Amino acid sequence: MASDPVLAVLGYLKDHHLVLTTAESCTAGCMVALLAAFPGTGEVLESGYVVYSPTAKKRLLGVSPETIERYGLTSEPVAWEMALGALKDSDANVVIATTGVAGPGPASGVLPGTLCFAWAFAGEPIAVFTRTQRFLGERAQVMHDGAVYGLTRLIHYHERWLRGERA
Repeated sequence: MASDPVLAVLGYLKDHHLVLTTAESCTAGCMVALLAAFPGTGEVLESGYVVYSPTAKKRLLGVSPETIERYGLTSEPVAWEMALGALKDSDANVVIATTGVAGPGPASGVLPGTLCFAWAFAGEPIAVFTRTQRFLGERAQVMHDGAVYGLTRLIHYHERWLRGERA
């Protein structure tokens, strides 16, 4: 169990005094569920938003209708705004956001398995890193792999943030 990558993320969050909020669309709360499988998650998890619809993204996280219109729901700019909205609305100092198409088929011309991520870190100034990644497999596998990817890449982007790098 010690080699579990999610358990390693949990330890990293604790060691670095990070409190996480997630803003999940296509991963539908999988990141929170993966973390919550381990004891001690309550020390580092503030909240998790599951914002599947465009209306929820706008209402709960303040995603701009113009951003959705211009870039589409599966886009790094939407993930960016989701992350910022969750960061501003919580006591967390780090947020991971996901938006994308888990499958089984394409949506609005976006291939299944295409997920956009944003990692936001509180500070002066706030830093946000984004990335688009494609995962292969059935819907449930894409959701799981996307959630693990989002969690495990947090360490990479936090280390970049600590070095003073900005998106």
